[in-house]
Amino acid sequence: LSLSCKSSLSHLGDPRKYDPSFKGPIQKRGCTDIICCILFTLAVLGYIAVGILAWSQGDPRKVIYPTDSRGQFCGQAGTPLENKRLLFYFNIMKCASPMVLLSFQCPTTQMCVEKCPDRFMTLVTAYANQKDFDYYKTFCKEGVTNNMGVPAIVGAGLCPTMLTPSKPFTRRCFPDLGIKGGVITVGNKTKFNDGQKERDAKDLLDGVKNATVVMEARQVVLKIFEDYTQSWYWILIGLVIAMVLSLLFIVLMRFLAGVMIWIIIIAVICVLGYGIFHCYMEYADLKGEPGANVTLQELGFQTDFSIYLQVRQTWLAFMIILAIVEVIIILLLIFLRKRILIAIALIKEASRAIGHVMCSLFYPLFTFLLLAIVIAYWAVTAVFLSTSNEPVYKVVNESACAYSAETCEPAVSCSELCPDSECLFAFYGGETFYHKYLIALQFYNVFLFFWCANFVTALGQMTLAGAFASYYWAFVKPDDIPTFPVFSSLGRSLRYHTGSLAFGSLILSIIQIIRVLLEYLDHKLKDAQNKCTKFMFCCLKCCFWCLEKFVKFLNRNAYIMVAIYGKHFCASAKDAFFLLMRNVIRVAVVDKVTDFLLFLGKLLIVGLVVLFFFFFFFSFEDTAPHLHYYWVPILTVVVGSYLIAHGFFSVYAMCVDTLFLCFCEDLERNDGSAERPYFMSMSLREILWKDEAEDLSAPEDDATLKEPLEKDKA
Repeated sequence: LSLSCKSSLSHLGDPRKYDPSFKGPIQKRGCTDIICCILFTLAVLGYIAVGILAWSQGDPRKVIYPTDSRGQFCGQAGTPLENKRLLFYFNIMKCASPMVLLSFQCPTTQMCVEKCPDRFMTLVTAYANQKDFDYYKTFCKEGVTNNMGVPAIVGAGLCPTMLTPSKPFTRRCFPDLGIKGGVITVGNKTKFNDGQKERDAKDLLDGVKNATVVMEARQVVLKIFEDYTQSWYWILIGLVIAMVLSLLFIVLMRFLAGVMIWIIIIAVICVLGYGIFHCYMEYADLKGEPGANVTLQELGFQTDFSIYLQVRQTWLAFMIILAIVEVIIILLLIFLRKRILIAIALIKEASRAIGHVMCSLFYPLFTFLLLAIVIAYWAVTAVFLSTSNEPVYKVVNESACAYSAETCEPAVSCSELCPDSECLFAFYGGETFYHKYLIALQFYNVFLFFWCANFVTALGQMTLAGAFASYYWAFVKPDDIPTFPVFSSLGRSLRYHTGSLAFGSLILSIIQIIRVLLEYLDHKLKDAQNKCTKFMFCCLKCCFWCLEKFVKFLNRNAYIMVAIYGKHFCASAKDAFFLLMRNVIRVAVVDKVTDFLLFLGKLLIVGLVVLFFFFFFFSFEDTAPHLHYYWVPILTVVVGSYLIAHGFFSVYAMCVDTLFLCFCEDLERNDGSAERPYFMSMSLREILWKDEAEDLSAPEDDATLKEPLEKDKA
């Protein structure tokens, strides 16, 4: 059987040979993947050059400040328009939609004002009253005098023909639209005078399409912002609680790993069970309540999520979802009950390793800091690139004109070409060499963002792998563990293996950018797709998603091998893959079951924090802040708590993966005899040998596997 097993596994590479001089991560090593290191260095230097170029050409004021028809920024400090922060449109009905307004492309005169008009008024009626005309002139261009007649003012395009009550939104004056008795109103009136005739308020919708949707969005955004200002300290308390719980779980797992894992499993089942019970009680209490039997389809989308909590179908859906999750977890625990013991033993060993390398718990903070720098640089560069266009002016006219919509210069008068035309600011663009390749620069910015972010993540994985490998291969723990293993591993990774880190992250970044392009194409071709095209896009996205997961798994194990042996990326990936394939049963058992148990730990921390917030906001209404949407702080705490828990538990996950690969290497290098003793602990050895013996049916195999263990015990 031994010979047949060796022949069947020969295509997966040769097992490691015994080497008495091997004591863990090799100290004498050379630089690996130098070409990729040079390429990554040049790419980063190019990225810095793109950032400098974008900084020199871009102008974030184009995003911060609205722009008038002359290309001037409203509200910019140190300019005559400093106090005029709002943008006013002479005839908003010429604008197709609010999205056009937000894109600075509305074919009407735009000027900066201190405040939006708050009353109905026409130029004719205002001209008859000096006080009204003085108010009206605040919405006119410079040069309007009392001696000018109405026809002269209108002919020169100095003033709008009418004013309607407006409210500021994104620093632009939008008509104060509303609904009263099912009829659209503006300023609480159903009709208004446009300077020529009476018109219905709904006519404004031809110019401000979907204005009611924008107003609802504005109200939702303002309410959410207000909720954050009222509950930010409670959100901060929740995140601190999540951090304390995560740290407490990690510390307790250091001493009570087995007990803590079973507590996590039981607590998750209890929390989900209580959630099912609570949903059922809410579902039963709403029986007979007016409006409670409305279906979610009939209710539609509501910005106030508390409305959904008054519908029975909502609680029924929550109850079904929680019940499905509960059943799946219980079934997994039943079928994996023996494997969970193996995973617990490995987590215990990981707890001992982390206990001897305590600074590894704080390394995720360094990774978060580097990722924050990468994200901030990408965001700032993207903003400067998107605002590095030049202002483009177009000819705008009322009557027919051969030069309509053509580019023009604001300093040159267009009235000679077309009597009623104006040269107005349209949008930001440009025809220079730099502007033609802005899209390519944005693509480069996105690609380097993926590459740098993956490089930072890979650096963290290799650093932790080297530190935990130093622990495993120390025969006498902790005496043989090197001083400051995390810093030593970080130094080796940066000094010798920057190229390997860049190589692995480059492969992953290419796959991720392809996924982004597929999503972009799918979004652009959404309306023109047929069923066959949709199916192809769905298959492509699914395949690249699976490929990304596989490459992440392979890279993770390749970095472990690089940290131990110092080989280049391809050789390390090959060695790691073959080693895992030679132990494929253990991989399926240990790796995935351990990930499942650690995920339950994250789930428990999030669940406990959410339960605390849920009871606080709905049981202590006098103490809790009064909010428009209670889901705003709860959802924020859910996402933040999971990220915090994931940051702490990711150290455990990396430790488990490293110890597992070292364990497989240990089995191939040594046999447990006095001459070739194992480096693994006795508890881990016993349970892994026991599991291996149970997986094989032949008695002689059981005896063969147990023989080295009995020798070691003797």
